[in-house]
Amino acid sequence: MAEPFKNLFNEKIIEGMAEHFKKQWSIFDTKGFKTAASNNLESLELKQRSDQIMDAMVQYLPTDFKKASKIMLGSLGTPLADDVSAGTVDANGIAGWAVMPMAHYVGVHGHDHFDLSMTLLREMTICSSSEFGIRFFLIKSPKETLAILKRWSKDDNQHVRRLVSEGSRPRLPWAMRLPLFITDPIPVIDLLERLKDDKKEYVRRSVANNLNDIAKDHPDLVADIAAQWMQGASDERKKMIRHACRTLIKNGHKKTLKVLGYGKAKIHKAELELLTPKVKFGKELQFTLSVRSKSTKEQALMIDYVIHHQKANGSTTPKVFKLRATTLAAKGSLIIQKKHAIKKITTRVYYPGTHKIEVIVNGDCVAETEFQLLMQSPRTQKKQRA
Repeated sequence: MAEPFKNLFNEKIIEGMAEHFKKQWSIFDTKGFKTAASNNLESLELKQRSDQIMDAMVQYLPTDFKKASKIMLGSLGTPLADDVSAGTVDANGIAGWAVMPMAHYVGVHGHDHFDLSMTLLREMTICSSSEFGIRFFLIKSPKETLAILKRWSKDDNQHVRRLVSEGSRPRLPWAMRLPLFITDPIPVIDLLERLKDDKKEYVRRSVANNLNDIAKDHPDLVADIAAQWMQGASDERKKMIRHACRTLIKNGHKKTLKVLGYGKAKIHKAELELLTPKVKFGKELQFTLSVRSKSTKEQALMIDYVIHHQKANGSTTPKVFKLRATTLAAKGSLIIQKKHAIKKITTRVYYPGTHKIEVIVNGDCVAETEFQLLMQSPRTQKKQRA
């Protein structure tokens, strides 16, 4: 069984951090720091562990930010190669995820020392990522921080360039949101424009993730950007754009689908045959989709299906699933058979009753029908609700 992600912060890592702080500051209280940073560690999730380590740093490092900065900077370890997860705390110093609470420390306590904080975050991101720490400055000092990020977009180090994109994501997972850029993403898009053809896929993928964030609030804007960037695009940029538009594609956003070559489908009425009109919980919904072209030219098709799940109050909620992206020949036909498992998962509670399946081709519904979900027994239903 895979190790829980939260265990990236463990007592061994904390002990290593304490030792390196001690090397830089001889009177550092390693015992006190380890006790505070490790308190009830097993009950905490990853972000909570990072916050607790940062609180211990506040308690045991010098209150003078400049002195604390010198200790943290001197404690940094081996610069990363390509993989953030490869960094760790070793004899060379602190790297990898252990840098996260250090960058958080800078974000919370470094506002009165802007230039020094930017130096720290740049050096820290070379050993890990300062994507959480930089956000404090984007919120409090957006103009000054954006100017630094523009400069870093041309940095020789790929991790610094990635920080420009990853740190400015409006909805970065686990991190506080950036309301200013959720409302107006144009300053962020200016940064992404500088990075869209970065030589490292590692950086380009971050650009895609940032655009995907923006698409959740500004879908038409991202579709327009995709259209602009597709002009004369390399294969690498096209791949990045498709990844950036993944949520829009999944949602059947017609403007985006058209940009990516999926115009209105020219097909005869699609035939959706339900092989299992009644599905027992734990079994599979089975269906066959038949599509026939009425175009004299081949056409790209993005085919999804939507299951409208029954809720406890009798309403339904939709969930989109990918079926196939394909090219349909002129006057050609296509038959797709699909089995969709309906079983216990952690993210959904199933309820018996009428469900609907809908087929979407290039953003338009082309067929739909209903099926009945049967729970195996009252006991099964009780377990599902639990």
